[in-house]
Amino acid sequence: MPQIIFVIIVFILVADFVLERFLSYLNIQNSKKTLPAELSDIYDNEKYLQQQDYFRTNSKFGMISGSFSFLITLSMYLFGGFGWLDAFLGNYIDNPILLSLAFFGVIFWISDLLGIPFELYDTFVIEQKFGFNKVTPKIFILDKLKSWLMSALLGAGLLSLIMWIYSLTPDYFWLLGWSVVTVFGLFMGLFYSELIVPMFNKQTPLEEGELRTAIEKFAGKAGFKLKNIFVIDGSKRSTKANAYFTGFGPKKRIVLYDTLMDKLSTDEIVSVLAHEIGHNKHKHTIKNMLLSFATTLVLFYLLGIFLQSDPLAQALGGTKANFHLNVLAFGILYSPFSLVLDLFTNVLSRKYEYQADAYTANHGLGNELISGLKKLSSTSLSNLMPHPVYVFFHYSHPTLYQRIANIVQHK
Repeated sequence: MPQIIFVIIVFILVADFVLERFLSYLNIQNSKKTLPAELSDIYDNEKYLQQQDYFRTNSKFGMISGSFSFLITLSMYLFGGFGWLDAFLGNYIDNPILLSLAFFGVIFWISDLLGIPFELYDTFVIEQKFGFNKVTPKIFILDKLKSWLMSALLGAGLLSLIMWIYSLTPDYFWLLGWSVVTVFGLFMGLFYSELIVPMFNKQTPLEEGELRTAIEKFAGKAGFKLKNIFVIDGSKRSTKANAYFTGFGPKKRIVLYDTLMDKLSTDEIVSVLAHEIGHNKHKHTIKNMLLSFATTLVLFYLLGIFLQSDPLAQALGGTKANFHLNVLAFGILYSPFSLVLDLFTNVLSRKYEYQADAYTANHGLGNELISGLKKLSSTSLSNLMPHPVYVFFHYSHPTLYQRIANIVQHK
């Protein structure tokens, strides 16, 4: 039985790698196609050549980094690396919770350290070459240290609580573990912008003026209560622009990147925010939250069953069931189901994006949203011709061409 499980795990790892390489190949080939008339005004000839260079550079880099990660992971499974690490740590740690924390901690740190050269190259070579990078070595180091601290405090703390619950009541672990993760997710949804974001970025209230007046005017017209409008200093890391809603209830807020304010006109920014208000009006956030709760509950129920399986741990080189080896094996075995779930959520997400775009167009801001999306695509050197199969697997948003067609239909 352990041998069969091992073969299945290796097959899943290889199949996933081959699928990703095939999808990347399709995407690269499709990017060479001639742009449709609706997108022809986004790039001039010089900038289009730059976009193609940026896309291919990132695609090749992704293949190299992905292949490196795959080979390291596959080697750990083929040569019993996880079982060896479990036995080695077990010589020094008797407490099962501390043993699992040490096991996951070692894997996390080694994985992260191995990834640093790729992060450095991506940030200071690729993004620098194409004019996007604003990260300094100091910011890079501080961000890395802060992320490690957060992982140690939040990640290890949450994991310890979940393992402690399992040690107390394996039979009801799935329900209590799911409850803890759900409460933690709700807490982070409410307070992420107040507790986590300030560690990395400065947020300041949007000053009184034309833009704030225009945003508040539209929000009032749409019947959307909005008080918290903030500007984040995204320009300290990149020239790319963004905007997002965060929180819910009294904690909901709009966050505008300062780079967005530099690149888009007032009406275009209002149209982007109208799109986000459209999500709220259609209750997309609540629907996604409920779907997440349901799928996480199923995941914990299955995990509760697999955690007690000796063959699962033995497939990775262990001797009997333990939390960390069983979680690791379960994660791979669950990944095909996770892939199907991701495909479903991507289809649903793209549907929600169409609805939010239609909401914006119905409120008379369709042209502004189209011009804003075109500017954002141009300034970020986006690939305008992704392969439909790649889109199906990976895109949570429709393509720009599809979004424009949908907006025009609802104007």
